[in-house]
Amino acid sequence: VQLQASGGGLVQAGGSLTLSCAPSGRTYSSWIIGWFRQAPGKEREFVSAIRWRDGRTYYADSVKGRFAISKDNAKNTYYLQMNSLKPEDTAIYYCAKTTQYGSTRDLDFGPWGQGTLVTVSS
Repeated sequence: VQLQASGGGLVQAGGSLTLSCAPSGRTYSSWIIGWFRQAPGKEREFVSAIRWRDGRTYYADSVKGRFAISKDNAKNTYYLQMNSLKPEDTAIYYCAKTTQYGSTRDLDFGPWGQGTLVTVSS
């Protein structure tokens, strides 16, 4: 199953953007869908994740209070609502799955798709 992130774009600092993640096949109750990002010259870092079964979520401290992860079971789609964006949020954003709730390690997630570029201008 591949997960494709979409919805990136150019936004001014302080603005908002919503990313979408759509699995190519069915989602299983054991899955946790995570969002990661990779800025130029930096390693990929965890942003947020949500468990399909009960909607429980967790966030990186850097985005807590600004970003919100959610899911639409009927559409089999996951979202990352990003508010109060900062230039340091500029990165390629990826979504991937794991079965380890609470993990923030990219080694525990996969597969990795193309990602979607978010650029925040100052």
